[in-house]
Amino acid sequence: MAVPKKRTGKSAQAKRRANWKATVPATTTCKKCGAIVPAHTVCPECGSYKGKVVSIKHPDYVSSEEAKNEAKPKAKRTRKPKAQAAPAETNVQEVKEETKEEDNKAE
Repeated sequence: MAVPKKRTGKSAQAKRRANWKATVPATTTCKKCGAIVPAHTVCPECGSYKGKVVSIKHPDYVSSEEAKNEAKPKAKRTRKPKAQAAPAETNVQEVKEETKEEDNKAE
């Protein structure tokens, strides 16, 4: 690291620092409410930026997720009708009859 051989004098230091000037921040007016706002920032009064509402402060604010959900219509699910099975009693009766007929043939 470089080390200066001699100390910098006050006048040389002051001349160098003479260019350190404070600047006034750029301001604009809000498109929605007309308030004075620093450039490239969200309006603290109404919560809008470039004419669009982006802050929760505004009563018309809608988050991007809510906007996506509102934009997409919900898909309706259609279910296929289930095949109607015959009542269980008739199946049992048919099976009983078949077994009786098989028993009669076996005898």
